[in-house]
Amino acid sequence: MPSHDDTLISSAGVDADVGYGAVMPPIYLSSNYSFAAYGEPRAHDYCRSGNPNRDMLVDVIAQLEGGAGGVITSSGMSACDLALNLIEPGSLVIAPHDCYGGTWRLFTARAKQKRIEVAWVNQSDPEATAAAFARAPSLLWIETPSNPLMRVVDVAALASQAKAVGARVVVDNTFLSPALQKPIRLGADFVVHSTTKYINGHSDVVGGAVIAAHDADVPDLKWWANCTGVTGAPFDSWLTLRGLRTLPLRVERQQATAATIAARLANHAAVRVVNYPGLKSHPTHAIAAKQQLGFGAMLSFELATAPEHVRNFLDGLEIFTLAESLGGTESLIAHPASMTHAAMAPQARAAAGIDDRLLRVSVGLEQVEDLWVALERALNALPPSTTRASKRLEAAK
Repeated sequence: MPSHDDTLISSAGVDADVGYGAVMPPIYLSSNYSFAAYGEPRAHDYCRSGNPNRDMLVDVIAQLEGGAGGVITSSGMSACDLALNLIEPGSLVIAPHDCYGGTWRLFTARAKQKRIEVAWVNQSDPEATAAAFARAPSLLWIETPSNPLMRVVDVAALASQAKAVGARVVVDNTFLSPALQKPIRLGADFVVHSTTKYINGHSDVVGGAVIAAHDADVPDLKWWANCTGVTGAPFDSWLTLRGLRTLPLRVERQQATAATIAARLANHAAVRVVNYPGLKSHPTHAIAAKQQLGFGAMLSFELATAPEHVRNFLDGLEIFTLAESLGGTESLIAHPASMTHAAMAPQARAAAGIDDRLLRVSVGLEQVEDLWVALERALNALPPSTTRASKRLEAAK
């Protein structure tokens, strides 16, 4: 096994074709595979249960994460749901109160079906987490940095608490990818990804992954994935592996740009607050610096103006595309309250701190100065009477 992630990613599946000697892995689109003879199945028999392209993709992601193996799924949400199959019906799940809106929707729906019980907890609050662990949970779900407020929690500390009460630990590593965070090293039993995002990195395929830290959990993941039919398609897996090959290069450039933009936004009068763990002023900067290999390319910020001016800002913003998703080569901006977290109950959004003036940014590969000029122009066009007054008021508190 290569000692560096870059080498592992670049060489995954290369020159593995024994039939024709293709340097890059071909796409295996067959829905079924022949038996060698009666009672002698080959490595694959039916595409839902196994496919060479899925195998190559999950093997490299598992190695990057330091895991034993896993499953490639049809989407990030199917990956989340697959992980829930590993606990008994009615089990208690401790989940972050400020998680992705799709995760909130899934867990809430499963709780209504009595499949699980959910304790929505501010995982940065020691008293709240201690009270939740006292209820004998079966699963701790961690999302760090959180979507969209970029809060970072101490994975190792929370995992230790979970293990003490017999709970399994799942970490959603979508925002950072294995290029910047290795949750299994910090105590996670499972790592979940929306491979749609940074792992693929080109906004052209939807997929997910669940990686297990321990050999004993891999067969259960595969059994449930085959049983429920949530496995990913061969072509999607092939595309995702192709996108994965540039992950380290993309992330290095994107997070450098994100750091510059976050610092400049923090000094702009039209911005009330910037959420980016790379800023030393960020409340969880020290935790992020300890457990992450970098600060990532996701950030969010809250306008200092009134909520009704959000539309004006977005209408005047160039280069950035108003769209959901993240992690692609293009820079995106989203309004969580009406987009990514629209499914979240208003009360839950308020409890999490997701304000109507909050905007989430996925920084792409464009030149940093072009991105900043676009942001600065849109910010400067906001009503000065509200922006600067609000900024001074915040500073005085």
